[in-house]
Amino acid sequence: MKDQQSAEAGAVEVGLLLPGTKPRRDGPSRWRTWSLKGYRVDPTSQTPLGWPSAYRQRLVLGDLMCALVASTTASVMRLGRVPDSIVVLIYLTPLAWALAVRLLQGYQGRHLGQGAQEYRVVLWAGAVLLGVAGFTSYAFTLELARGYVFLVVPLVVGLSLVLRKGLRLWLSRARSHGRYRQRTVVVGTAKSAGELIRELRRSPSNSFDLVGACVSGAKHSVAVEGVPVTGRPRDVTLAVDFSDAALVAVSGHPGLTGQELRELAWELEERHVDLVISPGIFEVAGPRLSIRAEAGVSLLHLERPVRSGSRMVVKRVQDLALAVVITLFALPFLLLIALAVRLDSEGPILFHQKRIGQSGQEFRIYKFRTMVVDAEAKLKALADSGHEVNAVLFKSRVDPRVTRVGRWLRRFSIDEVPQLLNVLRGEMSLVGPRPGLASEVDHYEPDAMRRLRVRPGMTGLWQVSGRSTLNWEQTVRLDLWYVDNWSTTLDLQILIRTARAVIGGRGAF
Repeated sequence: MKDQQSAEAGAVEVGLLLPGTKPRRDGPSRWRTWSLKGYRVDPTSQTPLGWPSAYRQRLVLGDLMCALVASTTASVMRLGRVPDSIVVLIYLTPLAWALAVRLLQGYQGRHLGQGAQEYRVVLWAGAVLLGVAGFTSYAFTLELARGYVFLVVPLVVGLSLVLRKGLRLWLSRARSHGRYRQRTVVVGTAKSAGELIRELRRSPSNSFDLVGACVSGAKHSVAVEGVPVTGRPRDVTLAVDFSDAALVAVSGHPGLTGQELRELAWELEERHVDLVISPGIFEVAGPRLSIRAEAGVSLLHLERPVRSGSRMVVKRVQDLALAVVITLFALPFLLLIALAVRLDSEGPILFHQKRIGQSGQEFRIYKFRTMVVDAEAKLKALADSGHEVNAVLFKSRVDPRVTRVGRWLRRFSIDEVPQLLNVLRGEMSLVGPRPGLASEVDHYEPDAMRRLRVRPGMTGLWQVSGRSTLNWEQTVRLDLWYVDNWSTTLDLQILIRTARAVIGGRGAF
């Protein structure tokens, strides 16, 4: 008996779970702690097993309150008071709203606190509530004030969207302190598990608490990408029991296919543990992925990136409309900026430069001049001194060529506003990859050449994710993600985020 206990303790110490043994729990604590050769998996993160329940409770109560506030406000705005005849309707509205969100799976665990689906459900629930109110009024000849209904629905939708944004900020702050993360065990080969771990850590939501890795091919390694190795793939259920994991993430492993995965899913189902499977496809947005069932086999279908068709027409119309509106609105300010540039230093108001656009076509890009006239002649001497943050693009935090007005224009990216002319001419888009110089394109790796498959943009993911502080690899990675996954909705999101980044003056020099 003592020998068995010693063997179990030794197995825990080296991070391997012996077949036929059960992990020990010391005391009534909900947490388990173990160490292995310098790596200590200590749940000081205090990640509660039921964090989705805490989020869901706040969400349901918040939706009820939003609907109650919206219905009360609508009655006061419409009628100037809350009449007795409408009190019942006011109290029924929160129940109807929560039920609509529930029926559309708005409180489902996998959609909580991440992705756009949580927001889409609110919009669909608003449409459902509006339709049900209209049908009920017609079918039962109820005298529902149309003005009241058309006030309630937009109000409750708007308040619920704000609620979800606030809850995500709360969740993000909690996760930044190590709370409300899913305790996760990664399964696969050492290589595939390592790649998955790196991608999960890049997630902005940071929702995974990686507590163990069951891998093959580690060869005496006690950790993969800093995550403790807690066994081999066959030890998954033991690792889950030992670490109180709430999620198992399987990355490509030849020994976990077909029947083996089904059996693993059944075992995890008994433990109320979720199972997710990574297909090994990274940098692909959710809308491009779908499940296609054929003869009992689930196939992952990857949609081709959009390069033509009606969506490209919509993008072009959106570019033209917004470019015209922004130009007309900003024209008085642009005239003042032009005067300031002219008075600050000698030289032309606008600076133009040859850039490489879609399909490798050369075009002239326009900007407000922010440097001295002979800036290009001085570039070589400065470039020889080294690039501060980027190995391909010359970036200097203190560039002596920049004028006083130019430094201010660059901080808020106002110098790039004349590129609206390029947008109107069809050479650029409002959102897209950064347009490169010919000398830069000559040094592009094959994967970076994909940036030339779409029109370059005035702004893009690189603009809202760090601007000039990004290194070359980060810039290319963001641009390639956009090229493969763009949508008109994403374009609008980037434009909104660009406004916030520009107003804050973050990352520009």
